[in-house]
Amino acid sequence: MDLRLLAEGTSFRVVPASVHGILWLQTYFESEHWELLADGLITLCRDDAERVCSDAAEAGLRLNPLPYPTSSNRV
Repeated sequence: MDLRLLAEGTSFRVVPASVHGILWLQTYFESEHWELLADGLITLCRDDAERVCSDAAEAGLRLNPLPYPTSSNRV
């Protein structure tokens, strides 16, 4: 596994899970975001998360399927 996208409400947190994942994120995002990416602190909307998943898979990274967002209104 190189990248994980974790559902958090209606957003998805990007978590690098390997050296390959973090290196790819550094080529994909601007340098000002690298520290937050390395710490797994970047969240994306579903459309952006789907685009990241598609591009990462196309680049040969191994990643988990995009999970369904969790409801924040659970009882």
